[in-house]
Amino acid sequence: MMMNRRLLLAVAAAAPFAGRAFAQSPSGTPARLRGSIDSLDGRVLHLTLRNGSKASVQLPENPRVTWLTVAQPSEIQPGSYIGTAAVPLPDGSLKALEIQVFPPSMRGVGEGHRAWDLAPQSTMTNGTVGSLAHAEGRTITLTYNGGEKRVIIPDDVPIVTYAPADVSALTPGAKVIVNGTRAADGTVTAGSISVGKDGLTPPM
Repeated sequence: MMMNRRLLLAVAAAAPFAGRAFAQSPSGTPARLRGSIDSLDGRVLHLTLRNGSKASVQLPENPRVTWLTVAQPSEIQPGSYIGTAAVPLPDGSLKALEIQVFPPSMRGVGEGHRAWDLAPQSTMTNGTVGSLAHAEGRTITLTYNGGEKRVIIPDDVPIVTYAPADVSALTPGAKVIVNGTRAADGTVTAGSISVGKDGLTPPM
């Protein structure tokens, strides 16, 4: 019970891993950084981004940190609450680029369909699995408040889930996705950080 509550507080409060859109605020504009940790110097996290450039991120006093771990295809079942970054197909359905299987404590987090920045024309959809069919890969219907999407999940798509973590997870070499805000002077302050466990690269 305590673990579920801790996970909900640590992740759902910011919910960047769940694909919740950032609202622009007077303190800055949304920022999302993907890369690997070079070092943690006090409350400054130094990163090498996926394009090879360097970036530094300011951490708040109590940063929200969450592990991403490998999940199994069998965890995608009718009634499961999941998220998927995907790209559109000509018939209007979506082709999944990754799948996030949320634990029960995170049901409803980030629900909906929105633009995403993983690939050109990509989107993020969080919702409940309706029908599930197996053919070449898997095909699901994903329902959310106000809509429904048909999603094709290729066999090689990475599938992940969430577990609680803290700043001790921010070690050199760890792969991360940082969501936060960028101030007018370019400084990025983290809202939350998702860390791939055991070398996992956050796929979203």
